[in-house]
Amino acid sequence: MNMHRAAAAKTGRKEAPADGRSGQAAFFSKELLTWYKANKRDLPWRANRDPYRVWVSEIMLQQTRVDTVIPYYNRFMDKFPSVKALAEAPEEEVLKCWEGLGYYSRARNLQAGARMVMELHGGAIPDDTEAVSKLKGVGPYTTGAIMSIAFGRPEPAVDGNVMRVLSRYFCLEDDIAKPATRTGIEKLAKSLIPKGEAGDFNQALMELGALVCTPKSPGCLPCPVMEQCAGRLAGREAELPVKTKAKPPREELRAAVIVRGSGELEGKILVRRRPEQGLLAGMWELPHVLLDAGKRDWMRGEGPMENGDVAERLGRMVLEETGLLVRPAGWHSDAEHIFSHIHWKMRIFEADLGDEEAAALASFASGGDDDPADAGGAIARRTVAEAAAERRANYAAAAAFGSNGSTDEAGDSRKAQDGQAVSGSEHYRWIGPEDMQTLPFPNLFVRLLRDYWI
Repeated sequence: MNMHRAAAAKTGRKEAPADGRSGQAAFFSKELLTWYKANKRDLPWRANRDPYRVWVSEIMLQQTRVDTVIPYYNRFMDKFPSVKALAEAPEEEVLKCWEGLGYYSRARNLQAGARMVMELHGGAIPDDTEAVSKLKGVGPYTTGAIMSIAFGRPEPAVDGNVMRVLSRYFCLEDDIAKPATRTGIEKLAKSLIPKGEAGDFNQALMELGALVCTPKSPGCLPCPVMEQCAGRLAGREAELPVKTKAKPPREELRAAVIVRGSGELEGKILVRRRPEQGLLAGMWELPHVLLDAGKRDWMRGEGPMENGDVAERLGRMVLEETGLLVRPAGWHSDAEHIFSHIHWKMRIFEADLGDEEAAALASFASGGDDDPADAGGAIARRTVAEAAAERRANYAAAAAFGSNGSTDEAGDSRKAQDGQAVSGSEHYRWIGPEDMQTLPFPNLFVRLLRDYWI
């Protein structure tokens, strides 16, 4: 990696070698450690050096602020206090405990890694860099954090904070978005680790980046290494590190529906579970469809909120995926959520069951049989059954709207189970407010449903 330092030409000082053995580097390591030991925050994962606690905390802290993580970490450790407890827990419980932190693949990978530890290492996280690096979801940064903090191994733990601090201190001009730059900074960081101080040194680097050498307003005055910071001496601390801007999230227009139950399902709404792979895997949500770009002006509020084409698409989706016939009841609200690579803009509508569908569901929920005097109900039930059969025959088309294409042939009778399951579709169920305590939902839908039930 090119370790060019513009400050060298301005100050006449020699450049710091990449191996970190210069006086500038020695000053950095000594002063940073002294500052950290006197000022480090009292954080729950620092109570001891248990590798499991370190692992959980480092996964949670990825792209998430410390203040946000603390209550989640405490709840997670109370519920899953050991590798064994996490490995044996139902995935849905793990996701529910993670609800609100975002980046849910972290939770699934953490549990998968815990199961690997149980299967391959007898439930004990190994004191072995290569073995730890092979755990699901554990990359170079997390490997370095676990090995240095829990086991005292001189391994670097380089994240965005660390790259920012070292880029400024040594006035490095390489683009930190490039893998080659990260590799070079990892080598530099490893050379800076004082003997026997790997865990504290790596945490000190993270701490300095989080509290002092912040992204937009570096606090140079209280910085323990400001005296020899090449970036500050060159007057470039605010413009470093060099980083190529990431592409903005891709905009997706979506329409969702709140289907209200009636009769024995009064007070409940229809939700579906996402596929086991991909974005928000295994979590619950309101049924929704992706709209084409032609609806952008409409989503911006140009024209009436209701739209016949969108209402028809939502109704067809629910019919194809569940066999339920629903009728639109109007616009409910607009919402949006930004993921790392996708920006959802969503318009939410309300709908309820048609009269015949509601009657059929009520009959099936009560376990009633067809009565000759109830010809209308029998027709309604046959209509529902035919719709369900058609939906199963066209399930491949429904996959484009978020289903994974599996069916439940045992559900042909459409007999409701405990007033919750939707027969014929293992991905749908009816829920009430109490179910929000156990089912994991993405933040967008947590907010929507809490507001709906207030």
